[in-house]
Amino acid sequence: MNLVDDASRYRNPIIDSDVPDPDAIRVGDRFYLVASSFHRAPGLPVFESRDLVDWTRIGYALERNEPAAWFGLPRHGCGVWAPSIRHHDGRFHIVFPDPDQGIFVVTAENPAGPWTPPRLLLAGLGLIDPCPLWDDDGRTYLVHGWARSRAGRKNVLTVVPVDAGLTAPTGPAVDVIDGDLLDGFTTLEGPKFHKRDGEYWILAPAGGVATGWQTAFRADSPFGPYRHRIVLAQGDTPVNGPHQGAWVDDGEGGDWFLHFQDRGVFGRVLHLQPMAWDADGWPLMGRAVAGGPAEPVLDHPAPLRGRQGARSLARSDDFAGGLPGAHWQWEADPDPRAIVTQGEEGWRDDALTLRGSPDGGSIRTLPRVLSQPLPGWSSTSSVDIELPDVAPGARAGIAVLGLDYAWAGVRCTASGPVAVVAVRSRDDQEERVVASVPLRESRVRATFDVGDDAHVRVSLQADGARIDVDPQFHAVQGQWVGAAISLFAAGAHGADETIARFADFRITTGDR
Repeated sequence: MNLVDDASRYRNPIIDSDVPDPDAIRVGDRFYLVASSFHRAPGLPVFESRDLVDWTRIGYALERNEPAAWFGLPRHGCGVWAPSIRHHDGRFHIVFPDPDQGIFVVTAENPAGPWTPPRLLLAGLGLIDPCPLWDDDGRTYLVHGWARSRAGRKNVLTVVPVDAGLTAPTGPAVDVIDGDLLDGFTTLEGPKFHKRDGEYWILAPAGGVATGWQTAFRADSPFGPYRHRIVLAQGDTPVNGPHQGAWVDDGEGGDWFLHFQDRGVFGRVLHLQPMAWDADGWPLMGRAVAGGPAEPVLDHPAPLRGRQGARSLARSDDFAGGLPGAHWQWEADPDPRAIVTQGEEGWRDDALTLRGSPDGGSIRTLPRVLSQPLPGWSSTSSVDIELPDVAPGARAGIAVLGLDYAWAGVRCTASGPVAVVAVRSRDDQEERVVASVPLRESRVRATFDVGDDAHVRVSLQADGARIDVDPQFHAVQGQWVGAAISLFAAGAHGADETIARFADFRITTGDR
């Protein structure tokens, strides 16, 4: 646990792990936050906080991506894009896009679940980043953006009238903001709809995920015309972006803005900015700067007497009951046969027993892979790996997984088990083996040390000896996500009955 020196203050990022495209609300004395999950499942992680600083994951709103036949394999960059969360008429509503299908809705009385199955609200390619607004007169609206990769257009925000139950549109869609008509605006996206003092507000980023800024749009009608002002930009800070997020009131007269910063290999990390209103009624996020947009703060007095807790999402795991903890996500839809459960041959209550996927040669194509995001600073991850399968070609290991990856673990060969360290870049035709050491028994403890610069080093402990390996590898981000620590097993020649065991997973982080 990392704490600021002064317990009355917090420092950014408040979560220095991958929390893409956050949105948040307050209900009573609790705050709830959701984020994108893309191809991973379960999806739509839900977080809870009492103070906007210390967040705890309480569940997922989406068990799996649909259609199952498509998401049975990893679909990097697809699936759940930027969601929004709102509370209306006694229920929580999460509205999320799949850019290849349309805009969906799930609801629940309790944010920890259960959530309803996803319901399609708007069908269409390239509809992204939706957010609803229930107006005072009973009318309901939805704002969304566009993905050029699917729709052929972007940099436009559109408002659609919908019914209060978020089941169908009730009128024609209207393009309300065209970024091409605004000086310097590109990739206008991620809108969040609000109403304040009779005015309609759309808070949206533009300029690109890693290079853009946050804009406020205001109008007297949900359909515009909208005036705008850039209200948060990087300025002289190290916080690039700053991008897409949520305006939340704290219930005690204060306003705050949660947003992400794209840190590449370490993902889209979560920041918290103080928020105020200037004399003209425009929001001021972060620290005021004379003659220009406000800048992000790096530390600040904490809201609601909050105390900063763990700033990473990664967690150690003893695999109690033979199951992975809730902090793991699959790289494809969960396969009910992937984990050997109690009563099945090979089960142990102190280890995760995984049935391997048929091996196509790349870990990125394997569906039975469990991942959790890298911490945003130096970390050490280690796990015991056992591969009792003796079929030549079977393998199991731990990986640092992104567009490129490195893995370490055990492989069965015709002459017996070997400990392996291998890497593969996105341009490689096959993996490059960095180290291969014969084993007397098919078990090893593999450790990854990932530095602040994402340089990866590996150590293997087996047969009473330790081997240190520098694979000359730097972790890189995935498709719209940061790199992950992953566990996997794979069978040779299309076999899917390879059994691997993982025990005593430990992850520690350096002070930062």
